[in-house]
Amino acid sequence: MSRIGKAPVELPGNVEVNIGNGEITIKGPLGVLKRILSPHVTVDMVEKELRISPVGNSHAADAMSGTTRALLANMVTGVTKGFERKLLLVGVGYRAQAQGDKLNLTLGFSHPVVHPMPVGIKVETPTQTEILIKGIDKQVVGQIAAEVRAYRSPEPYKGKGVRYSDETVVLKETKKK
Repeated sequence: MSRIGKAPVELPGNVEVNIGNGEITIKGPLGVLKRILSPHVTVDMVEKELRISPVGNSHAADAMSGTTRALLANMVTGVTKGFERKLLLVGVGYRAQAQGDKLNLTLGFSHPVVHPMPVGIKVETPTQTEILIKGIDKQVVGQIAAEVRAYRSPEPYKGKGVRYSDETVVLKETKKK
């Protein structure tokens, strides 16, 4: 059995969990998240923790127990603390500006890039070259950050582009004569 799947998910006092019809709903101070459960696992609430157990003895059930446990732990973290990704713009004239549910980017193209934000995702720009993407769903926050980065990913010679704050870009050496 998966070692991660064996560990229970601790529930803080301000989190409510409803399990039924193959679906789990986790409600916390920041919002509500729902997920459809795999038929390979069962989730039980024992006191103030969630226990995940595989159905049967198959490899798929074992794998899904660990995956389900990680997803549920991320849901609990999301509704209590939330998630955020920080992006940096590196390059002359590269700017970002948050306007409501849209992110306006100037990335050296002949046109401005406008990226709409889905429901539940907040975007902030503390400075013109920093972007903070916040939300309760880890997958959606990461996906939006990846989509924004994809507009102009860091190039390997000068390092210009949109990068994650914790990303290191290895620069190539220029061509010698």
